[in-house]
Amino acid sequence: MLTDYQKKSRERMVHEQLMRNGIRNRAILHAMQKVPRHFFVQEALTSQAYEDLTLPIGSGQTISRPIVVAWMTEILQPQKGLKILEIGTGCGYQTAVLAELGLNVFSIERIPELHQSAKQRLAKLGYTSNTLLKLSDGTLGWKEAAPFDRIMITAGGPVVPPPLLEQLADQGLLLMPIGNDRQKQNFILLHKNNGEITKETFGEVSFVELIGNHGW
Repeated sequence: MLTDYQKKSRERMVHEQLMRNGIRNRAILHAMQKVPRHFFVQEALTSQAYEDLTLPIGSGQTISRPIVVAWMTEILQPQKGLKILEIGTGCGYQTAVLAELGLNVFSIERIPELHQSAKQRLAKLGYTSNTLLKLSDGTLGWKEAAPFDRIMITAGGPVVPPPLLEQLADQGLLLMPIGNDRQKQNFILLHKNNGEITKETFGEVSFVELIGNHGW
């Protein structure tokens, strides 16, 4: 049951953090207004769930600030019905936002505890018809489900894992925090067009490390 405090906090998050910082996509604003972020954080931190904060979710991982979730989602130009591969399910919050937008989400997590808890949360919220989760090395991608219209990597690494580029559909977009510094990266957006890759660079961010066969 959503309390008045949580409802007001979520509305404030959308208006003061997202809209004030340039998020204009109405579908994204609506999705983040609807998805209960407090359901995805540790119980002791629920009072901070709608603040402009990165919060720990266990196993050395974090849930990104709301503005970063919105920003990543907007950069990828989501459209209902597209197939998206998410690397790093974490607590499942970003997965839920993508599902709420009507994308078909394939999400990979390498940590068993996070994979299982995210699966339970998403099921309780009813995001089962358009989400599929897998416990695996995300840097290898999900070959049997490829190609993907969009790929979102929610951990930072030095390079884009080659299997993920191979699994990106033509006309597809791939977003990843990239940098040789394990603490700081830049968002890199790759466009695939007739086999050719072009790149856009966005602002500086700080994500957890991408661990795996093609990561750190």
